Amino acid sequence: MAIELIYENDSYVFVNKPSGMLSIPDRHQVHLPSLQGQLKKRYPEIFTVHRLDKDTSGLICFAKNAESHQYLSGLFEKRGVTKIYYAIVHGTPAQPTGMIDKPIAEHPGQKGKMIVHAKLGKSSQTEYELIEQFGMFSLIRCTLHTGRTHQIRVHMADLGHPVICDPLYGDGAGIFLSQLKKKFKLSKLEDEERPLLHRLALHAGILGFTEFNGNQLTIEAPLTKDMNAMLNQCRKWLH
Repeated sequence: MAIELIYENDSYVFVNKPSGMLSIPDRHQVHLPSLQGQLKKRYPEIFTVHRLDKDTSGLICFAKNAESHQYLSGLFEKRGVTKIYYAIVHGTPAQPTGMIDKPIAEHPGQKGKMIVHAKLGKSSQTEYELIEQFGMFSLIRCTLHTGRTHQIRVHMADLGHPVICDPLYGDGAGIFLSQLKKKFKLSKLEDEERPLLHRLALHAGILGFTEFNGNQLTIEAPLTKDMNAMLNQCRKWLH
C-alpha cells in the first residue's frame, strides 16, 4: 500500500494513515502490515510518538531521530499538542458546542473496550463543535485535551451520538444511500446495494505543536474520499 506523505522535515514525518491499517505492528498478528513497518523501509530510523486506532484514518506523526522523539513525546504528555479530529455521528447534539469532561476506564468485562467510569476512570476531556447537521447524521469537529484510548468514540457514544459504523460503541452498521434517498432504486447492474460508508467515520485532521527550535507546525490531512462522499450524499438528500 502506497504511503501518503503530508509533510516532512529533518525531525518529523507526517503521514495520512488509511483506515484499516495499523499504526504499529500487532504483537499477536505480526504478519499484518503497519505504517511504522512501511516507514522503516524508507527511513534509516523511525520512532513512534503516538498512534491511531486501526479503523481511524488521518494524520499521524513519526520522529526521525531519538531527540525529536523524546521532545515530541514530552509535548504529548504535557498536552502541548493540538489534536483535532472530524467525526460523522448519529443524530445531532442538543448543544452545538460543548466540553465533555468524563473519566474513561477500561471495561471490566470486555477486553479492548473503554467506558465512562466516575471512580475508576482517568480524567478525559473532549471539546466538540457541530460543523454540519443533517438530522439523521452530523459532522462534528473534536479537539482532544487528553489522549485516552477510544476517547472520542466513548465520549460521543456517552453523549448519545456514537460515531457511525462503530462496532464497539455503536451498532457497527454500514450507511446506505437507500437510508438517505427516499425513492432509491437499485441499479440493474447490481445484485445488492453497496454501503456508502462501512468503516468508523473518524478522521485525525490536524496536528499542531511548537518544535524545539521555536518553529510552529500546524499540519492538516484532508478528509478522506469515503467520508466526503458520505457527506455529499447527506447534503444532497437530507437538507
